[in-house]
Amino acid sequence: MAESLLFPLVRGVASKATNALVQTVTRMCGLDDDRQTLEHHLLAVECKLVNAEEMSQTNGYVKSWMEKLKAVAYEADDVLDEFEYEALRRKSQIGNSTSCKVLGYVTCCSLLLFRFAMSKKLEAVLGKIKELVEEMNTFGLENSGSREYQQHPWRQTHSKLDESTKIFGRGDDKEGVVKLLLDQQDQRMVQVLPIFGMGGLGKTTLAKMVYNDQEVKQHFELKMWHCVSENFDVIAIVKSIIELATNERCDLPDNIELLQKKLDEVTGQKRFLLVLDDVWNEEKRMWDDELKPILCSVGLPGSVIVVTCRSKQVASIMATIKPHELAFLSEEDSWELFSNKAFSDGVEEQLELHTIGRRIVNKCEGLPLALKTMGGLLSSKKQVDEWKAIEESNIGANVGGKYEVMPILKLSYKHLSYEMKQCFAFCALFRKDYEMEKGMLIQLWMANGFIQEDGTMDLTQKGEFIFHELVWRSFLQNTKEVLSSAYSVSSKYETVVFKMHDLMHDLARDVSNECATIRELIKQKALVKNVRHLQMSRVKLEKICGLFDGRTSVRTLLAPSRIQHRFLHQDIKRLPYLLPFVSLRALRWQSVRVSFNVENAKHLRFPKT
Repeated sequence: MAESLLFPLVRGVASKATNALVQTVTRMCGLDDDRQTLEHHLLAVECKLVNAEEMSQTNGYVKSWMEKLKAVAYEADDVLDEFEYEALRRKSQIGNSTSCKVLGYVTCCSLLLFRFAMSKKLEAVLGKIKELVEEMNTFGLENSGSREYQQHPWRQTHSKLDESTKIFGRGDDKEGVVKLLLDQQDQRMVQVLPIFGMGGLGKTTLAKMVYNDQEVKQHFELKMWHCVSENFDVIAIVKSIIELATNERCDLPDNIELLQKKLDEVTGQKRFLLVLDDVWNEEKRMWDDELKPILCSVGLPGSVIVVTCRSKQVASIMATIKPHELAFLSEEDSWELFSNKAFSDGVEEQLELHTIGRRIVNKCEGLPLALKTMGGLLSSKKQVDEWKAIEESNIGANVGGKYEVMPILKLSYKHLSYEMKQCFAFCALFRKDYEMEKGMLIQLWMANGFIQEDGTMDLTQKGEFIFHELVWRSFLQNTKEVLSSAYSVSSKYETVVFKMHDLMHDLARDVSNECATIRELIKQKALVKNVRHLQMSRVKLEKICGLFDGRTSVRTLLAPSRIQHRFLHQDIKRLPYLLPFVSLRALRWQSVRVSFNVENAKHLRFPKT
């Protein structure tokens, strides 16, 4: 599905070719004819892309052509960006001078040098795109219009939405789990209660309901929540639990004996509840020999660990209490959840829509994530024919496999606007269960040109709109407000953070092949060739440099704050001089000031240079 993001890329580059600043500088340099030729070629390609995408599903030759087109489109974007940068640079030099027209003052020497360099770059791009257009004309592609889809009007209340007040069909589950937790008060050893079930059933939601229950709050002196996901690393887990218990950073060395003593110290005189969310490890030895002896020998009597997992095998390995298997929602609970989304945006609950909706709900087979996603999609469809088209799509849940909800999620993704598709796919850059900050994410979207002004909103407002749309349709989840310097420049300000459901993260990785982490590339022994958005990690600079082969098209380079180690402080300062980041749009490396030369900083939007 990754090719579906090519259309907005080509359209964005074609739009940049018409930018007033770009036109001004190309005319000054005598290159405006070439700019117009590039624009016309891009528009010709744009008209054929929808049909090309469909054909690429079965035609490997067309698929290869689209990959080449993507590379050329990015190259063209860089060239046009340089013209725009030059216009802004000259405008900045002139300032508000009334003696010269804007962009009018320029020495002959500098103009000639710039024209010479840019004419070669523009000519090279034109040559490549002409070849691709000629090749495209042999495919017999049909013209087709943009497949934009209707967007919701702005919803002011979404960032404040408390989803716990709109949870359907889990009241009995919550009561049962709470009773089990409270009944362990006389148990000397820490007890382990798994909650298991297939993806999309709401295991994490149930765990949160229990975690925030008033009786549970009063019963347990200490409550901690750690998301494990696929990283079942004992030292990392124990360190995280210590930090949660103390609300302080754990700077102890990676020595399990020291960590065990510290854990006993901070939990030994407290009855605690620990939630280990989204556990995947099925190696009995790792639990029995490494983690269980540490976690189950601390705390006061009555302490409990709640584990959420998809696998019955994981549940059986870790359980000391009979696991709680989460069931599918009943038909009526499913309808309540679906209709709460589908009819919330002015869509009238007509009899015919009600009938079609019931059949769609049956196809979701009681899966909450599928029901919320479909309801969010249909809330933007007000016509019976639109509902019928969705009903007739292949949206069966295919219960039992890892991707049982994927047909539904992919259908909902298909109906996003192209801007929303790009913004959602970009989230594949972050690892599973990573806590993202809304304001930062919107700035990264803006820096990469995913958001376009539409005359009624500025870029920031448009980014807010897209964010709330993705939350509403359940592509982004678990939003909350925090008051922490870890997320904001000043702790005076609240900021919104959020996560993605792991199935949504799988979908983002499926629709984007441009996001990667350094660790993934090292593991796969792959070069940073087609990667546009790169996540750094705790890896020596020498290994990082080995992934680059000449010019790179990386546009986003990020490092999470948790890996700010001394050797990385030094390494990141050297990166701009050792790696050719000539296309970089966004750089985030907290607490370190990075110096770029002019060539490497031309395209940089974030942070502002």
